[in-house]
This record gives sequence, C-alpha cells and structure tokens, in this order.
Amino acid sequence: MGGRLVLDAFDVRVERGESVAIVGPSGTGKTTLLNCVLGTVRPLSGRALVAGHDVTRLSRSRLARLRAEHLGVVFQHGELLGELTPVENVALPALIVGRPREPAVARVTELLEAFGVPTDREATDHLSGGERQRTALARALVNEPTLVLADEPTGSLDPAIRDRVADVLFDTPARRECGLLVVTHDPFISARADRVVHLERVLATDEVQA
Repeated sequence: MGGRLVLDAFDVRVERGESVAIVGPSGTGKTTLLNCVLGTVRPLSGRALVAGHDVTRLSRSRLARLRAEHLGVVFQHGELLGELTPVENVALPALIVGRPREPAVARVTELLEAFGVPTDREATDHLSGGERQRTALARALVNEPTLVLADEPTGSLDPAIRDRVADVLFDTPARRECGLLVVTHDPFISARADRVVHLERVLATDEVQA
C-alpha cells in the first residue's frame, strides 16, 4: 500500500469459539489485515479465507453476500446511526438480507438485553459510550456471523466502561460460537484474548542494517 510492503509472510487462523488479538506499532498492517478479510483491500498475493471462501476471488455480489452471512464488524466509534433507536440500528443488517421483521426484532431485543442496553431509547445518540459499543457488538452479531472483526473497539472509552465492553466482547466467541479477531493498541484488551499475534514493521531493502 502506498509503495510500502505490509503483511509479508503473514498467516493467522481463527477458529469458532476463539479470540485472537492483533497488536503492533502503527503502520504494521493491523487495520489492513481486517480490510483484507472484509474484501475491501485485495492483497497482491495470498488468500483470505472466511468460512472456506477466499474473499480475494469473489465477485462483488458474492462478497456482499458472504459479508452479510459470515462477518460482523465493530469499529472504534461504533459507526451507528444516531437518529435511529438501538433496536433499529441492530435490526438493519438482518432486514437488509431479507429476514422477516418480527423474528429479527425479537433477536435484536434479546441481544440488547443480554448486553445491558436499554431497548426503550428513542435515539442511539442518547446512549452512553459503553452502551453504544455494546449496541455495535449486538449489530455485528445479529446475523449470527462466523467471524467478528473488531478494530480498536474500546479505543475511545474510559477505563471503567472499557472493562465492561471487554467483558462482553471476549465472552462472545464461546457464547455465540463465532471467532473474534481484534485489532488493538491496548495491552489490557489484548491480554483478554486466547492468543496474541504481534506484527512488526516490514523493513524496506535500504532500511536493513548489516
């Protein structure tokens, strides 16, 4: 990317029920890795397999379907629609793939209640930071994904709220039978994962020291 090599000779596998944290300095390719799994970045070589499908070889329509059926994503700032209710935000992915409204809303309510998020709020903007992140996690899980990707999911939270969000986040693989791949700079968060993968900066040829 940008003429610089990242993720050279890199391999990682995430199983259902397992959490893996990716750590390393800025610029080592942590977010690029998540984008490769999502299919928004295509690597020059190698494969990114999700539920047995190589996302680097899928057409746009098949990639969109795979994302909807097998991937859930949690971003640092939630990326929720503030004017919608928590229930509406979480239900959107299910409705987009054509799930009936009543069963979808019932599942959404179950998820939000399990995560301690009020379901009677008129707008998601009225939630606390921790509640918004737990809402974002519920949205990532509503279609029962094979793999959840989380990019600095607690980076904007204060320590007390961070702890509660981390509890919910790392409880998810075992309870929901999915894999969890977390990118983080926070050693507290990475220590909660089953495995930690450290990325290092790939040196250009003229940077290698004898």
